[in-house]
Amino acid sequence: MLFRITAKQNHYTNGIRLEKGMSVEVSSKLTNPLTNNGGKEVIDAFQRVYGIDIKKNCSMSDVYLEVKKVN
Repeated sequence: MLFRITAKQNHYTNGIRLEKGMSVEVSSKLTNPLTNNGGKEVIDAFQRVYGIDIKKNCSMSDVYLEVKKVN
């Protein structure tokens, strides 16, 4: 399954800025890549695309990120 994870709002913590609209696509066998497996796939995708550590930014929750199934 393919998921699109998009930042819902701006969030600045620990010197790392997450901006509303930033998004990544993640392929996962899991039903929600944000909550399963510690969100590793999502963390890796944001690191690869934007060069930021969203775990260190403390934004690994559905408060800051929206998960949508693409297919």
